[in-house]
Amino acid sequence: MSTRKTCALPARLEGVQRRFEHWRRTRKGLSHVPESLWAAAVKIADSCGISRTAKMLRVNYNALKRRVERSVAAATSEPEKIAAEQRFASLPAFLELAPRTRAGDCQCMLELEDASGAKMRIHLQGAEAPDLTALSRSFWDRGP
Repeated sequence: MSTRKTCALPARLEGVQRRFEHWRRTRKGLSHVPESLWAAAVKIADSCGISRTAKMLRVNYNALKRRVERSVAAATSEPEKIAAEQRFASLPAFLELAPRTRAGDCQCMLELEDASGAKMRIHLQGAEAPDLTALSRSFWDRGP
């Protein structure tokens, strides 16, 4: 299934493109794109796609994408927003995860050796394991 949008309004896109070009020719100094032009670009991007619109109007793709996303979020109905807020309000703010318990007596041997030949051997027995990340980091990060 294709996810590409086809632009059914090329004349409209050309009209907005002409408005952008006119603004570029007549602006004074470095001024921001007027909101009316951004609004027109967002409407065109909805039917023609963000990438094509940004390229045709010569505007920043990411800036146009953010504006399109804000437009979509603002168009979401108020009841949908309230329902989403209620769903998330019922979730706990903090969830503690208990560590997994191990069944039986576990054993493990870990050997580290660097290029100079220095070695570190860790033999683990029992249910609790030390912080292996910190132990191995202390071996690799030690001085010469």
